[in-house]
Amino acid sequence: MTYQVLARKWRPRALKEIIGQEHVVRILTHALTQQRLHHAYLFTGTRGVGKTTFARILAKCINCESGISAIPCGTCQHCTAIDNGRFLDLMEIDAASRTKVEDTREVLDNVQYPPTQGRYKVYLIDEVHMLSTSSFNALLKTLEEPPPYVIFLLATTDPKRLPVTVLSRCLQLNLKRIPAEQITQHLQSICTSEKITYEVDALRCLAHAADGSLRDALSLLDQTNAFCHGNITTAETRQMLGNIEQDTLFRLLHSLVEQNGQQLIAEIKQLAEFAADFNQVLADLLTVLHQISLAQVIGGNALNLHDEIIQLAKRFTAEEAQLYYQIALIGRRDLPLAPHPQLGFEMIMLRMLAFKPVTKNPSFNTQESTSHTPASTTKVQPIPAATTSQSPAWADILAKLQLTGMAQALAANCTLSSLTEHHLVLALSAQHGPMLNKKLVARIEEALVLYFDKPIKLEIKLTSAEIETPSKLQQQKQIARQSTATDAIKADSEIQKIIQLFDATLDVDSIQTI
Repeated sequence: MTYQVLARKWRPRALKEIIGQEHVVRILTHALTQQRLHHAYLFTGTRGVGKTTFARILAKCINCESGISAIPCGTCQHCTAIDNGRFLDLMEIDAASRTKVEDTREVLDNVQYPPTQGRYKVYLIDEVHMLSTSSFNALLKTLEEPPPYVIFLLATTDPKRLPVTVLSRCLQLNLKRIPAEQITQHLQSICTSEKITYEVDALRCLAHAADGSLRDALSLLDQTNAFCHGNITTAETRQMLGNIEQDTLFRLLHSLVEQNGQQLIAEIKQLAEFAADFNQVLADLLTVLHQISLAQVIGGNALNLHDEIIQLAKRFTAEEAQLYYQIALIGRRDLPLAPHPQLGFEMIMLRMLAFKPVTKNPSFNTQESTSHTPASTTKVQPIPAATTSQSPAWADILAKLQLTGMAQALAANCTLSSLTEHHLVLALSAQHGPMLNKKLVARIEEALVLYFDKPIKLEIKLTSAEIETPSKLQQQKQIARQSTATDAIKADSEIQKIIQLFDATLDVDSIQTI
């Protein structure tokens, strides 16, 4: 076979060829130029971002026959041997397959011998987090004080699994995910060199599917090129990846804007006919909603977004975009629990259709809401202290005030008496009067000001009447839950069998609700 896959053919052979990792390139370039080399480097990052590539290039930089340099010649015997995997003093070790301490000791036994071919002996340990604890312990002393002609290059996708003792002995270089736009530009350059015809949107699809990994992007490009027979189109790329056309997402969102449930269901049925992956559809929908939110904040033209996204950003409110994003995010998590993916997706979209964002402040039945009387002469419409229908309103507000301790306890034992534009009155049962003090009232008032986002004067009045409070409601709910749990245990057939078999009695007090 003479064909070489793109991921290997286009692997960088010099620091200047590496894309998306400028911070690491800069660190290594300065270190090599000043010849201030560390004895152990740790390259971390997700798959396909250049960990092993950096290690091989660094091995070439320090062993090039023309001298230690950030720009090795690439043509000398040492450089070509490293590129071809034939350099005797570059030992590449796969820690995933050599996890035993015996394997590590075998490697360390050879550390004492000087290099046979190059300037330095380089030990490249890939997926180093897979080593056993015993292997790490065996490695520690040598890793801290290796011979002057030995350099360790460690690579891992999971640095958290490395012992702190190892991390402290290495110079850690964190590689980041490569941005999709940068991957797209690189794929364009490769396609031009390889004489592959392409559509830019198709390469963007591949870049997004690669999820920050350049190696994955090149593998996908190989696969797409074979699928499209040298002419990469957006439609065929989406078909290969299992993606849907972006226009379908736009039609779904337009149906939401227009509150057209019939059109929404029709679009979903059409997706099902083409055997769409509804989990992927939700992922694509989340991406579009994210772009809509960005367009609302920054501006679509500044971000070079699709015209449809710019138009949708004008039709959606910011609150709607945020709400729909959250619904889709939670829906994607729960989609595997649905009886069928299509059914689950339909319910997620119908949920978006059904719910609308509400204003921050709840609406209260006060005269001010329908009257234009100046605030100084506004009449307060009192809420009877014994009325239970208003308690949930105060309970809803209380849940969002983020109160703690005694302030929360005091507020939970109150009920809403009346509310005007800048004045809120709570009723407190006389039996809880000892709880009332100025500091706690001030803390509750401060929380109310933050919640309503306007000045609010709080007044708490004692009452001898029986009142329903959030605390009482919570107690009643707990009693009801406990009663339901007790009845369920008593009625359980297995429990009944145990009682009859062992002449046992049920300890009701030990039953707890979960």
